[in-house]
Parts: sequence; structure tokens; C-alpha cells
Amino acid sequence: MSYIEITKDNIEDNHICCALGAKQYENAINQKKRWLKARMDKGLVFYRLNERAKVFIEYLPADEAWVPINAPNFMYINCLWVSGRYKNNGHAKRLLDKCIADAKARGMDGIVHIAGKKKLPYLSDKHFFEHMGFTLLDEAGPYFQLMALTWNSLAASPAFKQQVKSDFVNEKGITIYYTAQCPFAVGMLEDLRELTEKKGIQFQSIQLSSKEEAQKSPAIWTTFSVFFEGEFVTHEIMSINKFEKLLHKLLFA
Repeated sequence: MSYIEITKDNIEDNHICCALGAKQYENAINQKKRWLKARMDKGLVFYRLNERAKVFIEYLPADEAWVPINAPNFMYINCLWVSGRYKNNGHAKRLLDKCIADAKARGMDGIVHIAGKKKLPYLSDKHFFEHMGFTLLDEAGPYFQLMALTWNSLAASPAFKQQVKSDFVNEKGITIYYTAQCPFAVGMLEDLRELTEKKGIQFQSIQLSSKEEAQKSPAIWTTFSVFFEGEFVTHEIMSINKFEKLLHKLLFA
């Protein structure tokens, strides 16, 4: 099977793996494409299997990444996703090898990625990255881990920014921080707002619209992070039914 790099020249004629065939996410997918095109000028690479499948890697220099980390001269992996029948066929390793070769060609010191302390939706399995030589460099509550593969022993050690060491914001009700990085996040917001307000709970969504805003964010997972009464709850983009159960749990815990 072959792979294809999505560029500014071909992105309108190609899918970007997320929400394949889901018409309700069409606007969110277009937002994601615009976000990708703008980041490509800053060194972002989107590389996927040349099939109608969710098999891809998305990465860019960490200084340009929309995450609150310090990792100068490292590459940051936004997402490495291999799903369904394509798992366990070597795709993840081949996609990661592409990123490693690119980072070395650019003279970088290594690669960083955020994984989960345990297996969680929308977060990478840290065991794969450990198998590939990544080591744990930093942690932040309740379950985020910063993994790195370093080939320069003199490189500064990547770390989460200090503001995310406290998983609390001064906000009431439900607050969701998000970016256009994930079509699922953008596509769900209005449904979540409607449900939350029907429950009589204050709701606000805060879109991080620049690299600077994202890097100063109190949310580690800037793609989508839910806070309730100022406390971090989850990074998971969930169905309406699951979100309703979460609200019930939060209200009557």
C-alpha cells in the first residue's frame, strides 16, 4: 500500500481521514482543512495511507504546535491514528518513521507527543511509543504524559508549561476549550450547548484561534477539553447520550 502527503495544492481534492462520509461534519472538515493549510506554511506535514481509511500522521515543529509545551527544536506529533482493519499491519511504525526521518533532515533534536497514562479515547497508547524508544519526560493531571524520542543528548528536555500543572480555571458551569484541529470537536459543540443549557447549566465554548492562545491555554489537550465549575473533567469528545450521563454525574456526585 502506498502513502500520500496532503499539501496546500491537493488538499481540496483529498480526504483528511476524519469523519469520512459524515455530512453533518462537512463544515467542521472544511474548517480543519483551512487550519491545516495555514499550518503547512509553518512546517506542518499531513501524511496518510492512499486509501479511504483513517490511517495518518500529522506533525509540525513543536514551537509552532498549538499545545502548551516547551520543546525547542523538537517535532511535535499532533495525531498518529491507525484504525479498524488497518491495525497491526505496520502502518503506525511506517508513519512514525516518516516523521523521524523528516525531523532528522530538518536538524531537530527529537520528537514529542502527548499520550495517556492509561488507554483513553483520542489519546495515543503510550506502550506503542515506549516500544518505539520514547521515554516519559513530564506529566500533568489527571492523566497526560509527555513522551519524547531524543537523539541529541545535549538537547533541552521538553516539558509541559507551568500553567497546566493546575487543572483548574476560573469559570462557572461547563467550559469547553477547543480548536479547529478536530472536526468531531467542532461538529459537536452546538449539540452539547443545547443539552447543557436545557439542564439549566451555564455553558461557554472558548475557541483557541492562534498558536499563541493555544500555547498559553490552561487546557493541555487544546483540541477539546471540558471543565466543570473550573475543574478539568475530560478531553473526550463524546456522544450526546454519553455527555448527558456525564452531566448527571457531575451534578449529583
